[in-house]
Amino acid sequence: MTKTIITVVGKDTVGIIAKVCTYLAEKNINIMDISQTILQGYFNMMMIVDATECTMPLSEVAEEMAALGDEMGLSIRCQHEEIFNMMHRI
Repeated sequence: MTKTIITVVGKDTVGIIAKVCTYLAEKNINIMDISQTILQGYFNMMMIVDATECTMPLSEVAEEMAALGDEMGLSIRCQHEEIFNMMHRI
């Protein structure tokens, strides 16, 4: 299984979850877990996804998701689970 961590942060607007999830579905990426919150008008979402069935390299997915984030005025980041864990170790 290719687990990937996706984070989405920015000003809350209508359709953020829908656009991100639609993109993932089109790339055959399965959402395994999702958490989102809105704090004083700012949207924050973290997803764990399985990209095993995705035919694109994760680097391309990350670039396209970052571009989608730019279009929406958000920061969207994708990282392999191992990299995310190493970056957030105490």
